Amino acid sequence: MSQGLIQALADQYTVANPPRRQFLKIAASVSATAAGGMVLSISLPALSQSKQTQAYSELDNGKGVLAPNGFIRIDKTGEVTMIMPKVEMGQGVYTSIPMLLAEELEVDLHTVKLEHAPPNEKLYADALLGAQVTGGSTSIRALWEPMRQAGAVCRSLLVTAAAQKWKVAAASCYAKSGVVYHDASRRTLSYGALVAAASQLPVPKSVVLKDPKDFKLIGTSAKRLDTPDKANGQAKFGIDARPNNVKFAVIATCPVFGGKLASVDDSRALTMPSVLQVVKVDNAVAVIGTNTWAAKRGLGALEITWDEGKSAAVNTRDLIQDLREAAKKPGAVAKKTGNAASAYKKADKTLSVEYEQPFLAHATMEPMNCTVEVSAFGCDIWVGTQIPTFAQGMAAKILNMPVEKVRLHNFLIGGGFGRRLEFDGVVQAVKVAKQVKGPVKVIWTREEDIQHDMFRPYYFDRISAGLDAQGKPVAWSHRIVGSSIMARFAPPLVKNGVDPDAVEVSAELPYALPNVYVDYVRVEPRDVPTAFWRGVGPTRGTFVVESFIDELAHLAHIDPVKYRLDLLSPSPRLKNALQTAVSKSDWGKPLAKGQGRGVSVMHAFGTFLAMVVDVTVNDQGEVKINRVVSAVDCGMTVNPDTVIAQIQGGVIFGLTAVLFNEITIEHGRVQQTNFNDYRMLRMNESPAIDVHLIKSAEAPGGIGEPGTAAIGAALTNAVFSATGKRIRKLPIGQQLKA
Repeated sequence: MSQGLIQALADQYTVANPPRRQFLKIAASVSATAAGGMVLSISLPALSQSKQTQAYSELDNGKGVLAPNGFIRIDKTGEVTMIMPKVEMGQGVYTSIPMLLAEELEVDLHTVKLEHAPPNEKLYADALLGAQVTGGSTSIRALWEPMRQAGAVCRSLLVTAAAQKWKVAAASCYAKSGVVYHDASRRTLSYGALVAAASQLPVPKSVVLKDPKDFKLIGTSAKRLDTPDKANGQAKFGIDARPNNVKFAVIATCPVFGGKLASVDDSRALTMPSVLQVVKVDNAVAVIGTNTWAAKRGLGALEITWDEGKSAAVNTRDLIQDLREAAKKPGAVAKKTGNAASAYKKADKTLSVEYEQPFLAHATMEPMNCTVEVSAFGCDIWVGTQIPTFAQGMAAKILNMPVEKVRLHNFLIGGGFGRRLEFDGVVQAVKVAKQVKGPVKVIWTREEDIQHDMFRPYYFDRISAGLDAQGKPVAWSHRIVGSSIMARFAPPLVKNGVDPDAVEVSAELPYALPNVYVDYVRVEPRDVPTAFWRGVGPTRGTFVVESFIDELAHLAHIDPVKYRLDLLSPSPRLKNALQTAVSKSDWGKPLAKGQGRGVSVMHAFGTFLAMVVDVTVNDQGEVKINRVVSAVDCGMTVNPDTVIAQIQGGVIFGLTAVLFNEITIEHGRVQQTNFNDYRMLRMNESPAIDVHLIKSAEAPGGIGEPGTAAIGAALTNAVFSATGKRIRKLPIGQQLKA
């Protein structure tokens, strides 16, 4: 997600709800201290003295808790609790974000206890996105300063309390591992012993943050705090929620997009053991049982008639034709530099091609699930979600009750990838729960999950360029045709007809190109729902841009790496990343028969990344990925192990999609059902992945999505190197075997 898009989101949500802007105020007075740190005037959640006193009362009935802001609580035993504003879905934030707090608070990382933040945008909105959201690779970027400030504020209060007890200057005291020291008198006090006194002090208006050279924790490889509980089964995901007397629901939704439930004969199902109830909701029917297996058997016994509606005849080829027809007409201008049309006519060589990228499902390891209880006292929701306040608000709207009566309990997430940025599952579960007495857990089967996902859009790109006599691009024209996720998710962000996500990367090229024209044509795929998919804009845009740059290098008879390096003068960090990746790979070394190497670069999410992929393609068209080499400049790293793991996971996720995945539609129905026909990359197919982190003093960039965004073009460029076949339509699969 680009800085422009982030700012647009922040502006949108600020207009809608001004208090969200109060999440973080950094005053203009920022000055270097003698120690090389930073003095920041700040306003963190619940920092005013009145709110601080209120927080003590709410948290422990006035028994003495230090809670100077919405992120941290220390009790009189010295136990540190961090209120986690982000949700953990495998990306490692339950370790890296506590590292920020622990660094400035001066406590050992393993002593920090975590709690999920409740839905509360005034306290926990992402400063970059303007809402309480986990997504867009913003977690570290948004909390880099706020979480350090929270720790520094708390440490300052504790040190001041100790200094006052000892009647010495605060500057003569320091904190380490949860203890305040005064070396001159050899006195010490634990944080717990200082909580009561510290809680009575005014919150400082400014704090000194450490100079990066003094970091002891940030930048080190810390073991994941959530690993032990995930290994021993103690970790709780949404699917593990089991309130007392919970019932279980299995649901069937109309298989045709836009269809509805016409009728259902439930007479046989209701006679089956442990089946309690059959519930109808809009376009679906659910069977309630004492256990999931009973509910599933009951669902199979229903005789359902669907009103399939107008989309019953829709096929993938129809949707592709819609895109192709739309591509014939000009779109909304996303980028215009110079005069691409005129330069194209004067070019020495020209190339015009088309790229297609299919619908994709999220296929998270933890199937979609949501547990809900609706009662006279309100509504309780147990779920793993990336958007707690949005989900809470939608439930309140459906139930026509005040939002404060909807209590959402968030859990660990077994894979998000953008799927849990949506609240459709919560909506359906609430509609079911309205008709059931007591709590009910709705679990979507893998088949329902895949066939009723909200899909990464199908994209059609038409792109052309003209080269001068030396092979350099003098004209670049790119038309993007596809669904607008932002028009649904955040309508104010679509300005002058341009969806900023759909054109990201494509309209922000890292290369020195004199004449550029990029436009966007919005085409909605009839009733097929579309959504974010692990970096939609940069993922789809990088594939097209980096594939086409490779094609131009081939047309110019120039090495693909050299071609890029010659054009990357506007982006020295990206150029350095490319040079690093190439130096760590075998680029330029002789290739065996059927072997190829490909390269791609990407700048998005505040991160600069380059990849080199080595493949072997056999005579049957089967692709074996031998090695992936990646160089990453994501600014300062909090936990290098987390960054490496995120790149590795993103690469696997991206390789899976490019090699195998597509959602196809026949007669208005998704044809794929499970991992047998929407397959994953297997362990024996996974390559060695070398990740090289580039040391940087810049502020952190995002890391959750760059690996997925950059890998696709590097792989298809490697396949071209090995076979001479250009892959312009994904997935690769059948094209090499044709």
